Amino acid sequence: MIANYGYKDGSGEYFISIDTDKCIACAADRACLTGCPLAMFETLVDDYDDEVVQIKAQFRRSLPYDCVGCKPAGGYTSLPCMSACTPGAIKHSW
Repeated sequence: MIANYGYKDGSGEYFISIDTDKCIACAADRACLTGCPLAMFETLVDDYDDEVVQIKAQFRRSLPYDCVGCKPAGGYTSLPCMSACTPGAIKHSW
């Protein structure tokens, strides 16, 4: 299942999508939790008793502003959260 966190407004769509099937199979011991400089990710146990990652509630309405430091304009060539996620479960929509 793909879990989408974020929002859509007149300026665009700002979502971080997490493929929970890939997240469950993470061999990197949830490296995304420490890969994000703002610690935007947290773990939870889903309805099927699997441990998956989600975006913390306080960041869901401000993703384009919170993530701007990790985008190419911030000097990164790849997003730290996506690089840390070895199963490839994390995607950004913008």
